[in-house]
Amino acid sequence: MAATSADKVLTLLSRASLGLGGLAILPAICLFDVDGGQRAVMLNMLTGVEDKVRGEGTHFRVPWLMQPKLYNIRMRPKLIQTTTGTKDLQIVTIHVRMLFRPSVEGLPTIHKTLGEDYDERVLPSIANEVMKATVAQYNAEQLLTQREQVSHVIRDGIIQRAKQFNIVMDDISITHLTYGKEFARAIEEKQVAQQDAERQKFLVEMADQERQATITRSEGEAEAAKLISEALAKHGKGLIDVRRIDAAKDIAESLAKSPNVMYLPAGQQMLLNVAGGAAASSGPHDAVRRGAALALGTAGAAL
Repeated sequence: MAATSADKVLTLLSRASLGLGGLAILPAICLFDVDGGQRAVMLNMLTGVEDKVRGEGTHFRVPWLMQPKLYNIRMRPKLIQTTTGTKDLQIVTIHVRMLFRPSVEGLPTIHKTLGEDYDERVLPSIANEVMKATVAQYNAEQLLTQREQVSHVIRDGIIQRAKQFNIVMDDISITHLTYGKEFARAIEEKQVAQQDAERQKFLVEMADQERQATITRSEGEAEAAKLISEALAKHGKGLIDVRRIDAAKDIAESLAKSPNVMYLPAGQQMLLNVAGGAAASSGPHDAVRRGAALALGTAGAAL
């Protein structure tokens, strides 16, 4: 009797422990959490993907029958690069950076048609399609001068195409735009040619200014010669004499300031009569007269 009672007690204890263990693991099996920035799409093994999207918080599920799939709804960056041709057959490489997120209402459709890697399936194809179609409408030079307009067209095109796949585009911008080697070399040669043209234009303008200055100077000299001729015809050689006297005065002042010119006082013996007789009889006054005559002759030559 005692052994039978002990067996019954042990059986009850084991059943209770099993029940308590089952109750302990039940929340982990029947409940799931959705973190911030996520949404859950429920896959029902009997009816398929449910249209209801679970938000943040703790939710109930039936084990095995209901399987939640979590999606990130935060904005994420995506960089797309493509190489295409312009309207004038120039090769360009364009980089576009996109900030995207899935539409919360369209998560069931995304899960049904695209899957969790929807961004890798959709974004490269639609971005390349829109960028190539847009770049083909512009010349290579227009891509630089009308970059804002090109970026606006690409942005609108990608937004409209992504909307068809329940993808929301928050921002699209062109980050890099590079050309082929031939076009870069052509731009450099064009800049060099423009600089040469500007230089030639400057040289032409400078030559024209020099020509105008020469004409003005010639006209001034002709006018001066005319005035001198009229003065000579009216007053005779008086003008020439006045000019000669002025020139002699200037020469005398220059000689007076020169350290290499020495003046000898009259009536003093300076022991300079080394030539004898004729030179001594000439006297210092003759030397002064010869100096004045020399100055007047130099002035006459200058005139």
